[in-house]
Amino acid sequence: MNLLRRLYDGWHRLIREFTKFGIIGVVNTVLDFAIFNALLPIGPLKAQVVATTVAATSSYFMNRHWTFRHRARSGLRREYGLFFLFNGIGLAIALAVLGVTKYGLGHDDRVSINIAKAVGLVLGTLFRFWSYRKWVFLHPEDTLYEPAEQKPEPGRPSPVRT
Repeated sequence: MNLLRRLYDGWHRLIREFTKFGIIGVVNTVLDFAIFNALLPIGPLKAQVVATTVAATSSYFMNRHWTFRHRARSGLRREYGLFFLFNGIGLAIALAVLGVTKYGLGHDDRVSINIAKAVGLVLGTLFRFWSYRKWVFLHPEDTLYEPAEQKPEPGRPSPVRT
């Protein structure tokens, strides 16, 4: 029965984190698309780099202080560095999809470019969620650092420290 409870708790935690990550993702996607489309006259690849940088910075602070606040704090420099490394890989995924669409397939109209951007965003987002959980925002048992103070979720009892 203990195994079932641990599986349920793990699945429940994953769903909570993914939901919060998704809400933050929607907010930053709107920000990303607004900046991207405003800067599109300078070129889609340059506009993508600027939009991703601004949205990623916003996303880091939102995820650190809401989505993954219950996870260990392993230092701003380490987390921020890894966060931007994985965002760089996510950006490369988005740029690859944009590049193939514009330069490989020859579609450079606004609708095609935005569809390609959305596809790249989805692929990059899946990669980022996985990498943040795995390497950026660690579980307390995955690190020697002091865990963040745990705050109970509404309707759940406070964690007990022994």
